[in-house]
Amino acid sequence: MSKSSLQAPASVVMIRPHHFTPNAQTARDNHFQSQPAGTDSETIAQAAHDEVTQAAKVLRAAGVNVHLFEDTGTETPDSVFPNNWFSTHAGGHVAVYPMYSPNRRAERRQDVLDMLKQHYRVQDIIDYSGLEQDGLFLEGTGAMVIDHLERVAYAARSRRTSEILMERFCTHFNYEPIVFDAVDAGGQPIYHTNVLMCIGTDFALIGLDTIPDETRRQDVADRLRRGERDVINLTHDQIAAFAGNAIELHGKDGPILALSSRALLALDADQRARLEKHVTLLPLDIPTIEMAGGSVRCMIAGLHLSARPAAQDTKTGVIQ
Repeated sequence: MSKSSLQAPASVVMIRPHHFTPNAQTARDNHFQSQPAGTDSETIAQAAHDEVTQAAKVLRAAGVNVHLFEDTGTETPDSVFPNNWFSTHAGGHVAVYPMYSPNRRAERRQDVLDMLKQHYRVQDIIDYSGLEQDGLFLEGTGAMVIDHLERVAYAARSRRTSEILMERFCTHFNYEPIVFDAVDAGGQPIYHTNVLMCIGTDFALIGLDTIPDETRRQDVADRLRRGERDVINLTHDQIAAFAGNAIELHGKDGPILALSSRALLALDADQRARLEKHVTLLPLDIPTIEMAGGSVRCMIAGLHLSARPAAQDTKTGVIQ
């Protein structure tokens, strides 16, 4: 794999929901969630369905290979966020994760894993999900933001991130763990690390002010800069607008940064100019999805796997 593709996958998995709604179970510690006012559930669900449909269309037009799966069940309100239950890693490795909220555990799908094995070189799947019974949780690349180039996994402490399990993951997958506390503007712990930081090939977006300990804040910034990245600091307001919940992908014309329209508007001119030295900014309009407390990064499970020869020309998802 090239340096760019190691951090910026060219293929992704997305889930199109049919019964989307903000999840009452996750609202306890996800302070980024919001409740719709005066809108019926069917309208919300249809809007979310349409936003994912359009987002997949925009990504495909940019040259990203999108495997789009349908979720027709009514018991998985957060199914649109598949990056929490599985992740993929160079060398053919896949991890499956234990989820904190009981109704999120049904999001794990064998058909997605079967597709990975069919179209990509999968050497092994390490399934941590049984550790839910022991009260150990690690919600994938929501709980961790992974630097595939420097082999570092960053994680903000929360009830969704077991340090014990993160250490085990890092041992299995050969990453250096860096754990820190992070809080929002109101002093509440931030539930997922990928809300406050995004690591690209040549840049990093991070809300350094969310890390209250000055020494640890500097440690994190220094470790990011060790890879010669342009580290762009985000304010609390920008974090609240999901400016940190973005993902670098590899498109037909080079690297792109997929982020929400709201996130792009939150960035100032200098931040946009710095990013545009490294990537093409690709905004996706997903205001309904963002009511669930996640944004573009949460919607996209990047595939850091080598395609099987027969699958190299696949340009569309398994399910259309």
